[in-house]
Amino acid sequence: MPSPAVPQHHPTPRELDDLELLTIGGLAPLTRFNEPGSQVTLQLPPELIEAGAVELVDPEGLPLAVVHTDTEGGWEVESLTHTQHGPFRRLYLTPAQVREQYAGRTFVPVTDALTESQLGELDGRGPVALLALVGDGTPALPAVGLLRASLTAAAMLPDAVVVAVPLANHGDPEADHALGVQVVATYAGGDDVVGLATDSALPPAVAHVVDFYERRPDEQGLVLFFTGLSGSGKSTLAQALMDRILEQGARTVTSLDGDVVRRNLSAGLTFSKEDRETNIRRIGWVAAEISRHGGVAVCSPIAPFDETRQQVRAMVDSAGGAFFLVHVATPLEECERRDRKGLYAKARRGEIPEFTGISSPYEEPTDADIRVDTTGRSIEDALGDVIAGLREHGYLDLADPPVVEEVPPVSKLPTQRPLSVLFVCTANICRSPFMEITARHLAGPDATVQFSSAGTHGFREYPMDTVMGATLEERGLTADTFLSRPLTSALIEDADLVITAEAAHRAFILDDHAAAFRKVFTLGQVAEVVRTSPEGLTGADLLRALGERRGASEPHFDVRDPYGRGAKAAEEAAEQIDEMLRVVVPALAGSRRIPT
Repeated sequence: MPSPAVPQHHPTPRELDDLELLTIGGLAPLTRFNEPGSQVTLQLPPELIEAGAVELVDPEGLPLAVVHTDTEGGWEVESLTHTQHGPFRRLYLTPAQVREQYAGRTFVPVTDALTESQLGELDGRGPVALLALVGDGTPALPAVGLLRASLTAAAMLPDAVVVAVPLANHGDPEADHALGVQVVATYAGGDDVVGLATDSALPPAVAHVVDFYERRPDEQGLVLFFTGLSGSGKSTLAQALMDRILEQGARTVTSLDGDVVRRNLSAGLTFSKEDRETNIRRIGWVAAEISRHGGVAVCSPIAPFDETRQQVRAMVDSAGGAFFLVHVATPLEECERRDRKGLYAKARRGEIPEFTGISSPYEEPTDADIRVDTTGRSIEDALGDVIAGLREHGYLDLADPPVVEEVPPVSKLPTQRPLSVLFVCTANICRSPFMEITARHLAGPDATVQFSSAGTHGFREYPMDTVMGATLEERGLTADTFLSRPLTSALIEDADLVITAEAAHRAFILDDHAAAFRKVFTLGQVAEVVRTSPEGLTGADLLRALGERRGASEPHFDVRDPYGRGAKAAEEAAEQIDEMLRVVVPALAGSRRIPT
């Protein structure tokens, strides 16, 4: 460790970007600044340049490296430590470690999920090392997403490993390209480096990983950020928008109003410029975390400074959310006219220092997604501008009022509804769609049972696997209109019976939905109960019997996943499912007659 005399410098975000390749985790393609061809610079305050050595620390004060001045006037980097925690930390290797462990492989820089044709291109190249370039702004996916997708792809190759390389993007295409070439060459040593042509078709297993990170705009976490002068109407508009979202009932929504946050999250902060900006950053951080998990956050602070708004935007981007900026551009004169609390008057008398619009500036945003002037307009009229902007960007469609379905009077409702049976496998492209389509066929058009399917890690709107689909066609059935979907809590709650392909699927469901243990079983369990139950036990009575006879599923009841194992495995799975469904479906439908 360096002596305490070494000056500490907390790098700016830009400096951390510049230094990331050199210091963090010892992932260093260079060992000195100012080497010929170096694309990396170190910006230091003048008072530190003559210090002789500068210690670089992370935001929490953990020493990362010491930069020494050498006798030739350059700068030499001494790594002190590496990041101890973080997802896939084991994949972050130094170039020396890579050369020691993986010399002789073909090195492939990767910034996006590998496609089927790219995997085919790599299949015959022998041992491969996938260099996942995961620095800020470089990969098309979040860093964890790219590593998960790369590990999934590596498992499909005969001999492939994944190495994480934190190559950050600096916004300069030429410098970024040159630096990337140098970094990859450093990791590869003298071994072959292969660049892959772009392609669009992903293997289903890789697509499943990508789908988790690439949500459609209407599914993405969203931060609706209203900015404007005090009295501009931003809080009123934000509340009206939140009410409309809640009325629609399609998304969860959280309000982060400036005054409310000050009372609960920022109590103790003053109204100095520094503390006001701290308050905005706290709002931004909470909003970004809400967006990370797919929620909608509605924020309405004044947020007068562009730098702080950009910091909030960056937080949301890093969390994988969408940032929608609404500038409520009501003129200062109108805001003063509306001033019911007399704040503007006090500010003009000098009683309120640093008041935005009077004694402190408001920097109008140049990057607003929508600009609204509320002067002389009703709330609904001004809200219409925001709703139109959200619809145009594909985030929310709130243009129409919520639809309330007409239902018959209670006296005319049927006394019994059809049983709902949900089939579940992993991806919802092989076993569970085969169960759903076959069961519907066996039950017949007049059945009082409804069949559907989903996957514990289900793909979103994928067709049935072609190999497994062929087994349906051989039985005179088709999956032409089938589209896969992921399993949700709502699907489990709505189903009367959940039938899984394997005991592992049942365990997965019960881990999060323990109360559903009376209605979640493997197909083999249900078939066994039907075979051993009295002859007249059908329909709802059968479901009650299943709930009473619950227990662990035997391994031989599992239907093994045929995906990727060829036509023979698909046919074996189809025969096993078909045999059990011919026992189960008639009993559920109210008849113990076994179809031939």
